[in-house]
Amino acid sequence: MSRSAPDPAKAAQTKVLRTQAGRWLKAAREAAGLTQAQLAEQVGLRYYTFVSQVEGGVGRLPIETQAAWAEALGLDPSEFAKTLLEYYEPELYRLLFGAGGAQSRATA
Repeated sequence: MSRSAPDPAKAAQTKVLRTQAGRWLKAAREAAGLTQAQLAEQVGLRYYTFVSQVEGGVGRLPIETQAAWAEALGLDPSEFAKTLLEYYEPELYRLLFGAGGAQSRATA
């Protein structure tokens, strides 16, 4: 089975959602009173630039690190993961929890 060509509209939507997720993460970090370097240290990153990339919407948090990020930010790990799922995988979020707010915001 061959792969279809990337859908430009879906790619644009993914970029918008990643940017929104990054803004949400940055707001959570700032609310926790942490710098990017402090957060990086708390979650075991060697360089703070990964935090910057995620906050800028370029990268995304791997599932296996989400609990550590949530704890460092003083957030409930389950709600943290659920929020990121809404941004990173809106279709899966919709299937599990119903209509998602992040996808609606991205297309608004």
